[in-house]
Amino acid sequence: MGTTPTQTQAAAPTIATTAAQNGAVIVSLASATSGATLYYTVDGSTPGTSSPQYLAPFLVAANLNVKAIATASGDTASSVTSQSFTPSIPSGTLVWSDEFSNSTGANAQPNPLVWTYDTGTDCCGNNELETYCAWGSSASSCNPANPNAYVGTDGYLHIVAQQPTAGTAVYTSARLKSEGLFSFQYGRIEARMMLPESQGMWPAFWLLGNNIATISWPACGELDVLEHINGSNPENEGFDWVQGSVHGTNLNGGIQYHPAGFSAAAWHTYGMIWTTGKIQYYVDDPANIYATYTPSTQTGTWPFDSGPQFVIMNLAVGGSWPGSPDATTVFPSTMLVDYVRVYTN
Repeated sequence: MGTTPTQTQAAAPTIATTAAQNGAVIVSLASATSGATLYYTVDGSTPGTSSPQYLAPFLVAANLNVKAIATASGDTASSVTSQSFTPSIPSGTLVWSDEFSNSTGANAQPNPLVWTYDTGTDCCGNNELETYCAWGSSASSCNPANPNAYVGTDGYLHIVAQQPTAGTAVYTSARLKSEGLFSFQYGRIEARMMLPESQGMWPAFWLLGNNIATISWPACGELDVLEHINGSNPENEGFDWVQGSVHGTNLNGGIQYHPAGFSAAAWHTYGMIWTTGKIQYYVDDPANIYATYTPSTQTGTWPFDSGPQFVIMNLAVGGSWPGSPDATTVFPSTMLVDYVRVYTN
């Protein structure tokens, strides 16, 4: 007669931290059980399989209690691991940033501990025309000697749209993201940027939910701190503008910022204030809020209180919104980023 195998228990998660800034930490969860799925809470409640799934390291800059369990096929759920964090950080404190510093004397790779890449031709929808290239990539159309994303000796991140061979419809660019490496929920994020203004250019600074890996888009939520297009846009009626948007399941909202004399080709700071049940966008000053979104002002499902999001910066070429490049389009076109910073609310 066969023997019923003894069921084992998944190994309890471990909680590791690395320092961010001014008392904040980045929290990582892991389990020694191969293939385990981790679930966690930050409000002191006991986690279960209906709790948020751990998918990436996340910033902790507020007083909270992280609890986590691990599950694995054939095993019983692990015991609960718990750790309290009491950083007691004042409001408005800088808690994480990438300043894009570079003292090497040559163009440098964006920090690989923070940034990875989406790659390929029309990798991500929108009928875009560019091939996105990672740092060091020699894939078709990509040239590691002429990168599409690098930190220059000027201390700026350069995201460059190129036309490797003039007169062709082949374009390259870069789409950097912190997916799987860094994420956060709630706080104020901003980037100081100078944008290209040329037909077919589509620079963006935005966020997606970590849970895009499990529930897909748009259910994961999308927060567009900045989008800008120029050229054949019917909304561009003699003035320059940028737009801040929110997207979720049956949820779409977008508001333009276009004060007199505004130029996206000049340096501006583009930011978002994220609190429970509210998203606000501003330009240059957190007091200069031009768009506010809440569940009561938007139809559809509000996804922005469901967990952390990761950061994306990209320069698309062409696509459904801006249209294609034409004879007036400037190549190379560059999106410059001075810094990306996260503050406490």
